Amino acid sequence: MKNIFFGLIVCLLFACSSHEHANTQAPFAKSIAAFKKQDSISFPPANAILFIGSSSFTLWDDVQNYFPGHTIINRGFGGSTLEDQIRYANDIIFPYKPKQIIIYCGENDLAFSDTVTAVMVFERFKELLQIIRKKLPDIPIAYISMKPSPSRRHLFSKMREGNQLISDFLASQNSTLSSNMSRTVFIEVHSKMLNERGEPFPEIFFDDSLHMNAKGYSIWQKEIQPYLLKD
Repeated sequence: MKNIFFGLIVCLLFACSSHEHANTQAPFAKSIAAFKKQDSISFPPANAILFIGSSSFTLWDDVQNYFPGHTIINRGFGGSTLEDQIRYANDIIFPYKPKQIIIYCGENDLAFSDTVTAVMVFERFKELLQIIRKKLPDIPIAYISMKPSPSRRHLFSKMREGNQLISDFLASQNSTLSSNMSRTVFIEVHSKMLNERGEPFPEIFFDDSLHMNAKGYSIWQKEIQPYLLKD
């Protein structure tokens, strides 16, 4: 009888432990698992251009159609921050052996916490860049400026500050290079998405005033295209 009771206690503790583990699963673990499952079925080719970042990339599911002369791997996962890109760098960057990396992230860092500053976004970006550079020291990297989503007007000043910090930093990195090919590029889309009054074009966003529609991505295509390495 004691053995049965002891067994029930052990099972109960195991079940509680499993439930607790499930509840403490790392953020976006399911998204990363989905990428790995997709890769197990058909692994992307090496030497492609890798897009990493948040939902602006996640929802760009036809990105390959916008850049037909290039091989694109899209590993954006919605709602992610720069801290998430850092957390999953070994999963979403290095296995693909890309020839170029395009980053869009930082907007959610500001949106999800009132305590996050533009300087903190800048520091997180530098940490991500350092992680990439340790394993891929010569790979060209482009950062797309944080976009002016109408629903996040209250963050525009922080976005502009963060964009400027990152832009200046990347320019300083290139000034020390002897190569003709800039290894770090800042792609400015923020101002291109504003009208003459400095307001975001409403027609380039969905009804949520946060995510872009095809018109918005057409603006991005025009700004990104000149910086993509040719196959």
